[in-house]
Amino acid sequence: MPHHDARRSLAAAFVVVTLTTVGCSTGASGKEETAVGSDAPATSSSSPSPSTGPPSTGLTASSSTPSPRPSSPAPAPATPPFVASATWGDSDFGVTLRVAPTPSALRATGPADAATAWAEVLRLAPDADTPGMREQFDCHWTWARLLEPDKPTWNLEPWRPEVTADVMLLEGCNPGGPEV
Repeated sequence: MPHHDARRSLAAAFVVVTLTTVGCSTGASGKEETAVGSDAPATSSSSPSPSTGPPSTGLTASSSTPSPRPSSPAPAPATPPFVASATWGDSDFGVTLRVAPTPSALRATGPADAATAWAEVLRLAPDADTPGMREQFDCHWTWARLLEPDKPTWNLEPWRPEVTADVMLLEGCNPGGPEV
């Protein structure tokens, strides 16, 4: 069943992302921690003390200093608008709201960005403010952006049941029926 495979893939991706995020943080000690289950040792990210300087190697500065790598420009900060369009359409299962994210939405990481984007959806489609629609949007905002960044629209359906966040994730953001 392709729908169940997509759900399993999304749930598996959630576990991988969670374990990676939890295991790859920098602790209070300033040392980089390793991923859960990794055999790699933790490495220190601290640099030599300025008072002691780097250890002497007997080499001249020009031969022991690596060439600096050219830095790439930082990506533009994510700013609204986050929603290019929100249009109603029909599917074999009922009506669907097709929400097209902007490139800026795909880069957004701010704590209020999802709420800003949902407000944009409601300005474009005020009748989308029904039970379960925000939860579907939040699932797509959190997971579809990461796992399917090239997906042109996120489809939200008012006929889908309201479910917990865990069930929403297990159902691939599409509780109560297949993806449309």
